Amino acid sequence: MQLSDFQSADNLVRLFLDRADELGDAAFLSAKKEGVWTAISWTEAARQVCLLAEALRDMGLQDGDRVMLVSENRPEWCLADLAIMAAGCITTPTYTTNTRRDHVHILDDSGARAVIVSNNKLAQPLISAMAHAGVAEHLIGIEELRAGQKGDVTFHQWGDLVQGNIGIARHATESRVQSLRRRDTACIIYTSGTGGAPRGVKQHHGAILCNVYGAAKVLEHDFGWDKERFLSFLPLSHSYEHTAGQFLPIGMGAEIWYSEGLDKLSGNIEEAQPTLMVVVPRLFEVLRTKIIKQVRQQGKLAERLMEMALDLEERQTNGDERLSDGVKNLILNHTLRPKIRARFGGRLKALVSGGAPLNPEVGHFFQALGMVMLQGYGQTEAAPVVSCNYPSAGIDMKTVGPPLDGVEVAIAKDGEILVRGELVMHEYWRNPSATAASLQDGWLHTGDIGHLDSAGRIVITDRKKDMIVNDKGDNIAPQKIESMLTLQPEIGQAMVHGEQRPYIVALIVPDAEWMAEWAAAQGLSAGQGIVPNLQSLRDNEAFRASLRKAVDRVNEDLSVTEKVRRITLADDGFTIENHELTPSLKIRRHKIRDHYGDRLNGLYRS
Repeated sequence: MQLSDFQSADNLVRLFLDRADELGDAAFLSAKKEGVWTAISWTEAARQVCLLAEALRDMGLQDGDRVMLVSENRPEWCLADLAIMAAGCITTPTYTTNTRRDHVHILDDSGARAVIVSNNKLAQPLISAMAHAGVAEHLIGIEELRAGQKGDVTFHQWGDLVQGNIGIARHATESRVQSLRRRDTACIIYTSGTGGAPRGVKQHHGAILCNVYGAAKVLEHDFGWDKERFLSFLPLSHSYEHTAGQFLPIGMGAEIWYSEGLDKLSGNIEEAQPTLMVVVPRLFEVLRTKIIKQVRQQGKLAERLMEMALDLEERQTNGDERLSDGVKNLILNHTLRPKIRARFGGRLKALVSGGAPLNPEVGHFFQALGMVMLQGYGQTEAAPVVSCNYPSAGIDMKTVGPPLDGVEVAIAKDGEILVRGELVMHEYWRNPSATAASLQDGWLHTGDIGHLDSAGRIVITDRKKDMIVNDKGDNIAPQKIESMLTLQPEIGQAMVHGEQRPYIVALIVPDAEWMAEWAAAQGLSAGQGIVPNLQSLRDNEAFRASLRKAVDRVNEDLSVTEKVRRITLADDGFTIENHELTPSLKIRRHKIRDHYGDRLNGLYRS
């Protein structure tokens, strides 16, 4: 396995088949079945991919036809994705949290002729959407589906489609794969829609191959490749996990283990013992809060060791290292840090953060505890990774690192970050006006504001379209303030507001664990007939005062224009289910403003 394979491969299927031929019966995809981790080999994966590809062609699908994929992360997701491409078709993944209306939009927009779905629960809103859209002719169930009312749709079972003569299927697949070029569309990834209806991004094979080459080059140079193992838990329908959590390990010949879900993630990490993990910042924030609580529960010594680690990290960042730091590092390397690493399986080489900005304080926290943090930057339109921090480039948590190999970055006059290279999409699917706005003179206009530092690393200031401009014309970056707010133990989520207003206000979701602890300390318990939840506490003056103190702590580190002057409480947390979070855990500002706009605007009335 060589780096040059990424550059020489004509398409993603070719890359996979070559890896499968090299690695044969070695474990490739692992998932829990009846409580036991069970692996599919590279050879078995290639067999199913080729047979499923032939089955899709036998259904009448042609080159360029779209096939929608609706499934939680599991081995069949990867196999289906590869089989669709091997059939000459285009994968159109969608989120498992999509509603019937969401499915109708993507079916109508993509014109998908077939759909692959994992189970009956996900199939129910999907079947209704298929009947409404009337474009898809086939539905394939990974697990056995209860047919119900079929209408004009033909139902198929996965197990039936991956049977047959592998020799014939492999030969036919090879013939088709020979004609696939890097410029050909591999998938249409629908953006999660933080600001409106999702748009389909046409990612070509070369875009993803360019991405994985740049990432693999960094990993090989700084960490080497040796029996790598990835744990997949971010939605594979998101371009970040699709590229970095699926095709990067395929290219590296690595194993992929599939998490059982966020609720079982901690246990899965210890069991899977991954060497690399792809994570979004929100998860790091949650893990940081949990680790701090657990360390404090272990007593004064553990708490002192954590403080020592954070002090060392701060001095190292500021270039203020002392002679005694060597002894302190030695102590930490034999006490606190091994325990933290054990919680991540003990083999982890690096944590890779992407999908949204990472607060530097969070990054430094994990670095202090002995974890290597690589913060990346990108967007779906760039397949998606543009840049990444890594040790040999000098990790600076205030930056998102230098551009990957093969990526050009420029800064426009207004500070917008521009990107050019094979990784950039050719166009949005059936949306020429959006394409014209985003692609100009070969450059992708990212909509992000930033600059390059003296070492050529990208520094992100904020999202251009999210920038708040107050009534005096000052530009205020909301993500910075929100990130600082959610680092406080009292605050779980936050959104700030202040467009064309005299000052900044915030919508706060209190941290659930802190809220329960606060209620218990005040003697407010279920045993007294008072349930300690947000609805029962929102009008409690002492409760609101505690939250106000947390906001005041943040204000101490903010400029006059950035300070949060007034707050109001949300009714519930921001979730994917209530459409106030994207599947990659970014807040959907327009949805939250629709819900709480009157309450936020009321904070400006005397």
